[in-house]
Amino acid sequence: MINVFRSYNPINILWLAILLFLLRAGYAYNAPPKLEFTYLEPFARMLAPGAYQYAFPPLVNIFLAGVLVFIQGLLVNRLVNQNNLLSKPSFLPALMYITLSGLFTPFLVLSPPLICNFLLIWMLYKLFSLYKGDDAKSITYDLGMIVAIGSLIYFPFIYLFLAIWAALMLFRPFIWREWIIGIMGYGTIYFFLAVGYYLSGNLPIFYTIWTPLTAKFPTHVTINYNNYLVLIPVIVITVLGIIRLRQVFFRSYVQVRKSFQLLFIMFFITGLSFYIKAEFSLTHFLLCVIPLSVLFAYYFLYASARWFYETLFVILLVSIVYFQFNTF
Repeated sequence: MINVFRSYNPINILWLAILLFLLRAGYAYNAPPKLEFTYLEPFARMLAPGAYQYAFPPLVNIFLAGVLVFIQGLLVNRLVNQNNLLSKPSFLPALMYITLSGLFTPFLVLSPPLICNFLLIWMLYKLFSLYKGDDAKSITYDLGMIVAIGSLIYFPFIYLFLAIWAALMLFRPFIWREWIIGIMGYGTIYFFLAVGYYLSGNLPIFYTIWTPLTAKFPTHVTINYNNYLVLIPVIVITVLGIIRLRQVFFRSYVQVRKSFQLLFIMFFITGLSFYIKAEFSLTHFLLCVIPLSVLFAYYFLYASARWFYETLFVILLVSIVYFQFNTF
């Protein structure tokens, strides 16, 4: 299967759709009677008043989530190929994104992190453009606004503001105006939110929006035993990908090296920002799927022992499907 997606053949889009269906068919067949979907944080709920948590029947919810993942997979694939991160075009980034987006059953339904992945992809397009741009002020302003919009949908997205500064550090010489203007872009969105609070008479509680940032980082997180097992092939592929990337890292173009460094930074930012939500949820880690899928694609594109990498990918697929059924 991996060899098929190593080529940049449009027919692979059809195979991606088939794989997407197979990875979600079992959960759709055994879907719970109700699936909740809230696409705004409570403090931004005034922007969309009314009850909408159960607006979609379970099958429609799963179907729409699958459509969004499919579109995002193609966008990630275009992002990687357009910026030449793998040195040659393929459909492996889309394959890895669609596969990893089915890793846990909470990933298979509509959720705020899934919506925010569109914003994260949009951010990456703009962040990578900083390397060649002469004036980054307008891009940085836009990035600040994107982070602010994302935090209205899913508050931990606020930490991706650090990715803007990380990209400026990696791609640009230090120009203090570029570092400040991102804050202005972020503040623009929250200024209009503050106006909404003022008009509704809730301005005195506006500051409470940021109180989750003061939460302590947890020392223990309870995860289902099955989730640990399904992560085994993920961890193995991640380690192999890092080893392979390290072998050729300094032989790559400077832009590619810096882009991978940014992706690693974003992976850690998104992975560690879960703690500011009161209730732990695996859906948060959908934000980690984009950088991880690029690393997986890099490994599978340059792995040499076909019997090994094909077997490893099949094990990953089988474990995902098996533990989906095992959690019902």
